[in-house]
Amino acid sequence: MTDLVVIQHLEREGPGRFGEEARRRGWAVTVCRPDLGEPMPRLGADQALLVLGGPMGVGDIGSPSFPWLAAEVALLRECLACERPVVGLCLGAQLLAFAAGGQVVPLTAGDPPVRAYEVGWGPVDWTRSEGQEPVLAGLGAGLPALHWHGDRIRLPAAATLLGSTPLCAEQMFRIGHHAHGLQFHAEVTDAALEVWLEEDGDYVRQALGPDGVEQIRAGRERWGEEGERLGRRLINNLLDRVGALLGGYPLL
Repeated sequence: MTDLVVIQHLEREGPGRFGEEARRRGWAVTVCRPDLGEPMPRLGADQALLVLGGPMGVGDIGSPSFPWLAAEVALLRECLACERPVVGLCLGAQLLAFAAGGQVVPLTAGDPPVRAYEVGWGPVDWTRSEGQEPVLAGLGAGLPALHWHGDRIRLPAAATLLGSTPLCAEQMFRIGHHAHGLQFHAEVTDAALEVWLEEDGDYVRQALGPDGVEQIRAGRERWGEEGERLGRRLINNLLDRVGALLGGYPLL
């Protein structure tokens, strides 16, 4: 049985729709919680890796508050070296890029540049066609996505950029044929988003102002249905890729 091994960094940020769609396929979903002291998984031939988000960052590698981050980067480097299927979301995408030789820097905007945050709903535009990238099949020119970050990825030379926003160019990328990073959140269910807004509301208000939480709820009303439909299509495209890689099927 295919096993999607998930590295989760805090309680509120679970695999969400990725887990739902994997289980619909009959896959096992195994969650590892290094933040609770669990060791990094040792991955077998039928296992793929999904690395989730969190408020910590690449700059926290080596911090005694997050002693497991260095081991996580080492695991990602191992996966890249052996061409194991990997998907990284938000922090996971940043760690994946860093493991491949990229950098993560604070997000800035304007001239002169000032600190910026990309939080809330906004379109991700694809930079390549679905003919070039099968994981973009059926997604049109882009999708409305939930954003929740204040850092920017500087991609390594090995990466291919797949999607961008005006504020943050590096929204989705591929490394080789087996590793994908998404800076945005296609996985978050409506129920999970409410928990995020409750527990991380101060961050939202820092980014968007006093009515930031209300802005995100309004954005969900406007774009959430289409975002879920296209987000699930993207998730399934990525899981199709994972299944082909683990099953030894020819890649499109």
